[in-house]
Formats: sequence, structure tokens, C-alpha cells
Amino acid sequence: MTRRLVLGCGTAARRSIERMAEWPGELVVLSQRGGVVESFREDGVVVDRRAPDDAEAYPDHADVVFVASDDAETNVEAARLVRENYPDAYVVGYLGQDAAHDVQRTLTSLVDRTVDGRAVLFDRLMNLAGGQSADRLHRLYRVLRSIEGRLAVVMHDNPDPDAIASAIALCRIAETVGVPADPCYFGEISHQENRAFVNLLDLDLTQLDPGATVSAYDGIALVDHSRPGVNDGLSPDVDVDIVIDHHPPRAPVEGRFLDLRRAMGSTSTLLVDYLERLNVDPDETVATALLFGIRVDTRDFTREVSPADFEAAAFCLPAADLSLLQRVESPSMSSEVLETVARAVRNRDVRGEALATNVGEIRDRDALAQAADRLLGMDGVKIVVVYGFKDGTVFVSARARGTEVDLGETLRDALGPIGSAGGHADMAGAQIPLGILADVGEDSRESLERVVSDVIAGRFFETLEDATMMLTHDEDGTDLTFEFPMDEW
Repeated sequence: MTRRLVLGCGTAARRSIERMAEWPGELVVLSQRGGVVESFREDGVVVDRRAPDDAEAYPDHADVVFVASDDAETNVEAARLVRENYPDAYVVGYLGQDAAHDVQRTLTSLVDRTVDGRAVLFDRLMNLAGGQSADRLHRLYRVLRSIEGRLAVVMHDNPDPDAIASAIALCRIAETVGVPADPCYFGEISHQENRAFVNLLDLDLTQLDPGATVSAYDGIALVDHSRPGVNDGLSPDVDVDIVIDHHPPRAPVEGRFLDLRRAMGSTSTLLVDYLERLNVDPDETVATALLFGIRVDTRDFTREVSPADFEAAAFCLPAADLSLLQRVESPSMSSEVLETVARAVRNRDVRGEALATNVGEIRDRDALAQAADRLLGMDGVKIVVVYGFKDGTVFVSARARGTEVDLGETLRDALGPIGSAGGHADMAGAQIPLGILADVGEDSRESLERVVSDVIAGRFFETLEDATMMLTHDEDGTDLTFEFPMDEW
């Protein structure tokens, strides 16, 4: 547990101490100002009415020390004692106002960072907890602290690396305030790259059975999705405490704490923001997972990427195991995936630059995504939709590249009315219940596949035509370059 020690409570430091009191870890303050001491004691801060340079009052250890008296000469003496007592501590020293040059020089030689000026000191110390981000952080901590038992951090069904990484990172944050948490998911982790990710990092995830309740948990958090019962096995009526997601919601989201930032390329980026502001260094496992989650969801920083995604990756990089990531990204391909890719190629329906293909009955739904990725590399193809059915549900995986069409919106418009659909501009998915079609006998499987194709491909191509016709024309009045010849319908 990190222990922060504040020596002296000058006028520039008081608001900073109020914020630091809400950070994880232990905060100890030494100050001679009686009113300040009593005020902080009422707030639960460990504070003693002693001089900043009274070494006898120092705790047995400190990780970070703020020497923050208004008097620079007092800070110099305190800094000398700090170096003697805590040689490995990180020390910030306040130069005060109108300090002599020799005093400034001496203090600078004793500390790791000097701050000159009250406003600058406040800015420095508030860098990790200021403005809107600070308010968001404090609200998250208030909710976490109110959970008296165990927290279930629920990913979306069949979670991807971004969801998995976000879940284990949120569990790590919860544990800093003494709240035990489990990363949970419904469904399966069947994509071979995702299985390698979980196995090589030795992640301890909790798989929930279909229809299982979460009554054993005292709190519920959702990561990388925002509504219970939509792409997870929870009851739609379950009360949610925390929601952290980067996808734009399609309906109102309810929860005691909401963080929905669609400008970010991954949910992992949001969790890194919390870790960084809390001064919590992720261990190798968490850092590696978050880095992989960011890379996968931004497609190696080429899809819907923001400056924050690069900064988050840079934060994780020093602690991440890059050799392990290389092993995760080079798993063997299962025979099921190879067969699905082969059926996708054989059954493809290409119209202009769009391709839709029905692979029929599947055992591994993640094979659809891998098939879509493979077919997107075909010459002249900019949009791929691969679909198949399993356990009474049609699963759809779609990819796009180099087109102005928003694939997520297109799939929502085409398939949302008969199921659930959504995603990003260039990567989306859908689930549609088969309904009475699922009752078709085994001897009519071919007929079932034909009906599924008529419904899925028909609705997709029709919606795509409407979407391309609605695209904005350029200044010359000519259509954008997306080609969708009408004579191929």
C-alpha cells in the first residue's frame, strides 16, 4: 500500500491534501496549524500537530513525500531529514514565495521535483486528480466504497481482449479500496487468439452458467457494454452499480456510476486513465492485458483511435510482457475455423464492393469473425458480412475497410428490428433469434440455410443500398467513390 507523507500544510497545499485524501493508500500529514489539523482529522486523515522538520514524528516509511510548508528554509531542513529517513522515497519540494536563490538551489538538490509558486504546486499535484476527470474518479470511488461485499465485473458475452482487460483492471482498482471483485462472463472464449490470451496470462476469470443469477454478489459492474441483458446473460432488471464503456449506447443506460466515452478507441483506455490518475502501477499481467486490449480494439491504432489510446498504450508499455503478446498473436488455427473460412468463400454473394456469405450451422461463433477478417482481404471487397446459426440464433460478424459507410449503423438499421446489432464504423456484429425457423427438421437444413440467407443478406444489401444513396456528395456534385452497381442486384 502506498503511503504519502505531507510535511507542512501551506496555503498552496491544503486543497491538494483534500484531494489526496481520496486516493488509494495511506496519507499522513504533519502540520503546526491547529485549525488545519482539526479539519483534516474530522475528514479521517492521519494528521499530527508537529513541525515539518520534526523527524521524531515521521512514520516508519513513506513512498511519496510532499514538503509543502510556506517557508522555503523550513522545507530545506525537512527535505534533508526526509532523505536521511526515506532514501528511496519520491520527494516533491515547494520553494515557497520569494525564497533566496541559495535556498532554492539547496532544496532543488535535495528533492526529485521542485515546484515554484502556489498555483503551479496545485497544478502539479492535481495533475492526477483535477477537473472533470477528478470528479469522475471520486464518484467511482464513492460507489466502490459503498459496496459492502463482493463485486461482479461482468464482460459482454464471449468476451474479447478489450472486455477481458477492462474487467481485470477494474477488479484491481476495486481491490485498492478493499472491495474483492471477480471478472465474470457468460458464453465461451472460443477464438483461438483470445484463448491464448487468457491461458498465457493465466487469467482467473469466472464463467457464469446460462441463466445464472448474481445474487451472491453485492455489486454489479459492466465493462465494454452498457446494458444488462443486452449481449450478456444478466437479467435486464438487475440493478447495476458501475458501467464503463466506449461504445455509443443505443438506449438509456442506468447505473449509479456511468463512464461512457465514445471518443476513446477502447474501454481499456478508460481503465488506464483511472490507474494513472490513482497512481496505481499495473503489474505485468494487467499492463500486458490492457496493452493488448487497446491494440485489438483499435486494430493496432488504425481504427477509431484517439490520442488517449496512444497515451494509454505508452503508460502500459514499460510493464507489459511484449514477448508474451507475440505468442498470443500467433496461435494455431483450428480445423473448425479453416472449415468456416472455406464455406464462407464457397457461399459468398458479392454485389459491387460488398460481400455477404452464409456459412450455415457453426460450432464456434468466433470463427465468423476470423472468416470476416480473411475475406476482407479479397480483391475489390470493402465490406464483408459473415453469418451462421447455432443453438437457435443467427450470429453475424461484419468488417469494413476504405468505405464511407458506417457499418455499425448499417447493421443496426438492417438487423436491429429483428434482433440485436451494433458496433463500430468498420467492425460490427448482430444476433437474431431463429424463432420458428429453428424448428425446421434436420432433413430441411438446406431449406433453413436458404431462408436465413434470404432474410439476412436481403435486409443487409437493401439497407446498404439506402446508406450509399444517402452519402454526402462532393462539391462537384459527384458521388463518393464507394461502388455499388445496381445491375448486380
